Formats: sequence, structure tokens, C-alpha cells
Amino acid sequence: MPEPTALATGWYSYAIIRVVPRVERGEAVNVGVVLFARTMRYLQARVDLPLARLAALAPTLDLPAVERHLAAFQAVAAGDANAGPVAALPPSERFHWLTAPRSTIIQTSPVHVGYSADPAAALGYLMDCIVR
Repeated sequence: MPEPTALATGWYSYAIIRVVPRVERGEAVNVGVVLFARTMRYLQARVDLPLARLAALAPTLDLPAVERHLAAFQAVAAGDANAGPVAALPPSERFHWLTAPRSTIIQTSPVHVGYSADPAAALGYLMDCIVR
């Protein structure tokens, strides 16, 4: 039987990144995933913005502003020094900051868990299943 520490190495947490063009209506479009695997020191956010769907759902949405906000979201996840003081926090704190409930256009789902020895592959799989 494997040791308990070996079993823990593949666990990760993730949340779906959503654009909610009109918060009062509650309609959301899944646009990305942020995935955190503590034991593998992995934190990354990927985004694939479906411009046509967003334009159809909210024709007056400021898409360049949404793209800037999502780029900042990804920069914080990556720990990019240009993303401000939050990006300098340890990965676990950045993940919790990114997934904290908010009532803005960019929101995340509740946090879910999964298991994979390859968090980058898991992130790609989640993007394919949930976003694309």
C-alpha cells in the first residue's frame, strides 16, 4: 500500500472562471479555470474568451475591459510581479484571493477538488470539458 504522502501528491483544487455580463440577471459564461495543486507547487489560470457568445448575450459589454481583467486574473495566478502586491503572496493565498466570492463581472464558481499526477493536463481537460 502506498504511503499517505504519496496519495496526497495528486490532489488539486479548482474553480471555474465566469463572466457575468449583467450581475442582476445572473447569466454567466464559463471562460476559464484556475487550478491549484499545493503539493506540486502549481497554480495557473487559463482563459478562452468566447467573444461571439458574450457579444450575443450582452451586446454593450466592454469586451476590452473584460479581457484586461481576465489578463490581470491570470497574472495574479502566475505570481507576475507586475500584477501588484497580491501576486507576491504565496500560491495558496493567491488561489484563495482569486476564488473569493465577489459580485463583479468576473466571478468564480465554488471550489471543487480533483486528483491527477499532472495538474497541467488536468487544467487542459477541465478547459475542454467546462469552457470550450
